[in-house]
Amino acid sequence: MIRLENLTKVFETPNGPVVAADDVNMEVPEGEICILLGPSGCGKTTALKMINRLIPLTSGKIYIDGKDTSTLNDVELRRNIGYVIQQIGLFPNMTIEENICVVPKLLGWDTERAKKRAAELLDLVALDPKLFLKRYPKELSGGQQQRVGVIRALAADPPVMLMDEPFGAIDPINREVIQDEFLKMQSELKKTIMFVSHDIDEAVKMGDKIAIFRAGKIEQYDSPDVVLAHPANEFIADFVGADRTLKRLRLVTAKQVCDADAPAVSRHGRAKDAHAMIREHGTHVAVVLDADHHPVGYVTEDMVEGASGLVHEFARALPATVPARADLRAVVSEMFAHDTMWLACTDDSGRYVGVITQPAVTGALGETYRRAGKAA
Repeated sequence: MIRLENLTKVFETPNGPVVAADDVNMEVPEGEICILLGPSGCGKTTALKMINRLIPLTSGKIYIDGKDTSTLNDVELRRNIGYVIQQIGLFPNMTIEENICVVPKLLGWDTERAKKRAAELLDLVALDPKLFLKRYPKELSGGQQQRVGVIRALAADPPVMLMDEPFGAIDPINREVIQDEFLKMQSELKKTIMFVSHDIDEAVKMGDKIAIFRAGKIEQYDSPDVVLAHPANEFIADFVGADRTLKRLRLVTAKQVCDADAPAVSRHGRAKDAHAMIREHGTHVAVVLDADHHPVGYVTEDMVEGASGLVHEFARALPATVPARADLRAVVSEMFAHDTMWLACTDDSGRYVGVITQPAVTGALGETYRRAGKAA
């Protein structure tokens, strides 16, 4: 847990004092990601750097896991904090393994333990240790180097991580991949993370909480859902954008919305049984499954009404399927691309888990607005 109390930073300049952080108060629960967001010069990076004392604070208190950090010296403090910046800063003359092992070795870890940790962390971000441990930074792409930069900060297993626009220099495609890998890693490691970003889409995707800064002050601190559904003022509304309802599609997965009880029939089943199931459920369509429970087609009520024979004789190919873990933005995109009101959802093995419809997506957005309203 990180708690900032009345955190203030005043810089003395030739033109007089400048307040970069103005009485900042916030608490980040253990195991959560808090995104610090706002326009350039708003104080978010200053607040971040005061936590590991790269910038000394003017006044206020910082607590990590309930301990007042002013009682720790710089070395003690930074041993418990991983720090990741946009300019990765890997040592070019060291292998990837050596880069990751730098901090553990400084902390007195034995060589075997440090090397084992390096291999485990590479595996966590989908870089095969057998291929990457002995390579040098110049042999990696920019995206791969950025992943190494992230896990290097995790090498000594710090409880807290500070990240200053860590994915900002990566192209959009690789950024999505790295974000996904990082979230997968965070789901296992549950670090407490403060993360500076300038990108509202990144904040919505990555954050458990968002703190939006303006002129050194926090204008709103809440979950992405509440910030998007109920911006605290006009500045927040303008900052998150007029399309904030569409941004909220990122916050709900297909699995949360899909109908697991929607009709599904075996391709070798009887057509009249499929018709009866469709009528009973009232959906006008049934997904057709193969022997491994993979969706391979569909039949409508009209197609099998009064029909004799087997389902596969009448079935048509599915326009597309979506993974149950996909967010609603991806689902809606597939629906528009294939001009359909519904899609079959699958698990990671491609097995059928239900059907998601456009009305269900609309209903889910309405429900999250209502929930956000109650939370606010």
